Amino acid sequence: MDVNDGRRHAASMSGNANVTDPRAPRRVLMIVANPATSPTTGWPVGFWWSELTHPYWAFVEAGYEVEIRSPAGGALQGDAYSDPEHDSGYSADDLLSRGFKHSPRHAALLEDTASIADVDVARYDAVFLVGGQSPMVTFTEDARLHALVARFYEAGKVTALVCHATCVLLRARGSDGERLVAGKTWTGFADSEEQVADAVVGQKLQPFWIEQEARALEGTNFVVGPAFREHAVRDGRLVTGQQQNSGAAAARLVIEAVGR
Repeated sequence: MDVNDGRRHAASMSGNANVTDPRAPRRVLMIVANPATSPTTGWPVGFWWSELTHPYWAFVEAGYEVEIRSPAGGALQGDAYSDPEHDSGYSADDLLSRGFKHSPRHAALLEDTASIADVDVARYDAVFLVGGQSPMVTFTEDARLHALVARFYEAGKVTALVCHATCVLLRARGSDGERLVAGKTWTGFADSEEQVADAVVGQKLQPFWIEQEARALEGTNFVVGPAFREHAVRDGRLVTGQQQNSGAAAARLVIEAVGR
């Protein structure tokens, strides 16, 4: 068989010439927070755009199939400051998110997401939880989400969480009752970053700070890098990213662990 014919055939089956085996592509489930209202500010909160779009791009470029779901299902909404078209201009240079928003096919992925109720863990190679303001409200005490994350981890799947989505690791436990982060090195949104965020808006944003809570846990190693610098950590099957600038780095660690 001609090599070029084979490549054309693979691309036609998958839509991506980087897929190693179109008959068995790698699959990742991205879980994105549903819209909510912050109990501290009263503002509407959601997911952080770059923490969705940058990892999504990394996975697709590696030939992965990506499915996006949310705990409750339905339409999703990004945090205002993460929107590249927000008046603040805070994320104006985020071209990946801008492109995702204006691509009808991609924007449709967020308009009516399936819930996590019927997730078949065996179908995926990895799970990736997207951060933002909403996870601090909707992920922290969601026992069903915690159980699903534990199921992925205990099934031998790579389990990744970024930024404020790492609040799940403050509560999630395995079937043996042990915390998923027991004996693990991991990261999440840093106190130094919370201080900056609070100063920018002039008030307290989060109901608690992840680093403070994590450092109060025994038997785990929480680490952070410089504020708002790319920083992601892989400890076995557990991958964590510090903040919004670390999503793609976390995705690359997932790809490194899963393979292509």
